[in-house]
Amino acid sequence: MKHALVVLALLAASPALAQRMRPADVDKLPSSTPTLTEAYGPAPAQIGDLRLPAGPGPHPVVIVIHGGCWWKGFATRQNTAALASRLTEKGFATWNIEYRQAGETGPDGKYTGDPGAGWPGTFKDWAAATDHLRDLAKRYPLDLTRVAVTGHSAGAHAALWVASRAKLPKDSEIASPDPLKIGAVVAIDGPGDPGAEIETFEKGCGVPAGTAMFGGTPAEQPQRWAEGSPQKQLPFGFKSGLVSASLFLSPTATAKWVTEARLGKDRSSALILGGTGHFEVIAPGSPVWSQVEAFLVEQLKVDK
Repeated sequence: MKHALVVLALLAASPALAQRMRPADVDKLPSSTPTLTEAYGPAPAQIGDLRLPAGPGPHPVVIVIHGGCWWKGFATRQNTAALASRLTEKGFATWNIEYRQAGETGPDGKYTGDPGAGWPGTFKDWAAATDHLRDLAKRYPLDLTRVAVTGHSAGAHAALWVASRAKLPKDSEIASPDPLKIGAVVAIDGPGDPGAEIETFEKGCGVPAGTAMFGGTPAEQPQRWAEGSPQKQLPFGFKSGLVSASLFLSPTATAKWVTEARLGKDRSSALILGGTGHFEVIAPGSPVWSQVEAFLVEQLKVDK
């Protein structure tokens, strides 16, 4: 296939199947009770759920980041609770995080997002939640030499950004002085280079998500969009996996990521799923879940 893309699965496309699940359907899926729900910052949205697998540990850890167009009211960490629960069953400790989400100012002058969301606040939330694992590891059996991250939709971009942030310029507004080391990342149907995909992304979201998140368009804020683009930080020095259901991560964009990652000597693989919806890929029990789960479990393993 073009771009030397490794395709682990390719299902025949069927429009009748697309988008049969909605966010609320995924929210209602069974999930396990977290071992701990804890704040990683002072804002109400700066919170996460830690789930521990059976056994004494120390356990490999997966940070899980929900989507929702970075937009307040679209999704919460409940949307990835079933995903986190299933990964915990597979032997990973999971840290399913919430974060501040943007919005817009209406005609009445009221802002609909979380205070401080967007640039740089939301990025700093993802960073702070990740680095909070150091504190959690003092109290729970977590193996910080085996930390991976995954996310869905806009959370896929967040996961890739968390994986890439060690490559940021030290003077960046969203850089961290000592970022926790990440060893693997999987993006589930979300953009690695949001600036290149912003028209498709905002059309799918139905809101000006990019402008709200970055404080302007790519033309207006080129440095912000560059620093917020994980793809522009390649190579990472560890493996990346991508799951495409074609809504917010097209096969073409997937191929471009894998090609660029491999040119930088990173290992990168993809799971291309046609004929499925954007939410089936994070829904245990869906027709495609067994393939997604197998891909996640393999790709999220961190090499020692």
